[in-house]
Amino acid sequence: MFKSILNAFKVKDLRKKLLFIFWMLVVIRFGSNLPIPGVNSGYFGDLFNSMANNDAFGWFNTMTGGSFEQLSVFALSITPYITSSIIIQLLTVAIPALEDLQQDGEEGRKKLTEYTRYVTIGLALIESSAMAIGFGGNGLLIGYAQASTIRKIADIVIAIVTMTAGSALLMWIGEQITDKGVGNGISLVLLFNILSSIPNDFMTLYVRFIQGKKVATMVVSVIIIAAAICAMVVFTVVLQDAERRIPVQYSRRVQGRGLVGGQSSVIPLKVNTANVMPVIFASSIMTMPVVIGQILKVDYGTIPGKILMMLNSGSWCNPNAPIYSVGMIIYIVLLYFFAYFYTSISFNPLEVANNMKKQGGFIPGIRPGKPTSDYLDGILTYIIFIGATGLAIVAIIPIVVSGLFSVSRISFAGTSLIIIVGVVLETLKSIESQMVVRNYKGFLED
Repeated sequence: MFKSILNAFKVKDLRKKLLFIFWMLVVIRFGSNLPIPGVNSGYFGDLFNSMANNDAFGWFNTMTGGSFEQLSVFALSITPYITSSIIIQLLTVAIPALEDLQQDGEEGRKKLTEYTRYVTIGLALIESSAMAIGFGGNGLLIGYAQASTIRKIADIVIAIVTMTAGSALLMWIGEQITDKGVGNGISLVLLFNILSSIPNDFMTLYVRFIQGKKVATMVVSVIIIAAAICAMVVFTVVLQDAERRIPVQYSRRVQGRGLVGGQSSVIPLKVNTANVMPVIFASSIMTMPVVIGQILKVDYGTIPGKILMMLNSGSWCNPNAPIYSVGMIIYIVLLYFFAYFYTSISFNPLEVANNMKKQGGFIPGIRPGKPTSDYLDGILTYIIFIGATGLAIVAIIPIVVSGLFSVSRISFAGTSLIIIVGVVLETLKSIESQMVVRNYKGFLED
């Protein structure tokens, strides 16, 4: 990895792109620590600390790089953009007009990107309004109780506009990184937000397992922690890169005055076909009732409160209350469900089989058309199960460790680790591909 980056810095064009990314990330960190005018920046931090098992907010705060807890200008980060992208992608399956745009080449993709921006601004307005109006009178806005009605409205509007503008600016920065930098800009912004929490995570591990222990215990703890982190990273890399290659043979056919075809190719089916999306969907469904319950101050001694405790990942794997771990089983079931669901809307075996048939391609030993579609569907069913199992392992291990050892959730583990590995691998491949293109250009110019 480091060798690829060092080689990229030797190339003038790539060096400019990498430096552009660096300065954009500096701007992001500056905005992540710039407070919103008239807002108590420690409000959510105090609120989370006062809540029992507040892991429901942990993942969202990690995605924002801690900006949400600090209530900075970038408090919403790019989460509205991620949500809007998911919504547009799902709607392309349900709405034929959007599906036509998706298949309409570059112009169609530009139109979908435009729709995604509009939905992003709408979601940012809704989320910021809910925060400013819902928590404004409870201590979020400074001097809210003593202020006049006009002043209250002005403070709410300032908070809404600032957070919405911050989210829109991050969306623009992500798009600029995509156009002028290397890799996917939105993914890099998300990656940098997660990485910004790593120093605090290592401090948490140090305080919990190393500080104040005997030298022998400290050494063993360091070895175990390092080995566990390395094992999880290696496992995630294998999960992200693993694929099943389906051989495809193309028949020779007459085109114009000559024969074309006759080549062999493959269809690469990723084992983790849905990437991190099943974890995001499952976490959102499990977290939403918990967040609403905590805002409404539901009594955890009642039956609804106990159900919310069961849905909260902070209550799982607790030896003193094993009944709440039933929620983890529900979570795993949702992971498998969304893995199959998301793959079904993003990969259509029948469409692939028909395209192969039109181009004179076939899988050796399988007849073109419907038999090929059934064959691909059967293989997908098998590898999706393997991929979902891998996702479940990566997502559950941090929860188990957190419950058994009473340590706060580590932000670079679980879902975040999948994102980190995926974005890093994607960016490195983009750098290497651009270096290959440059080498080819140099060869042709010579």
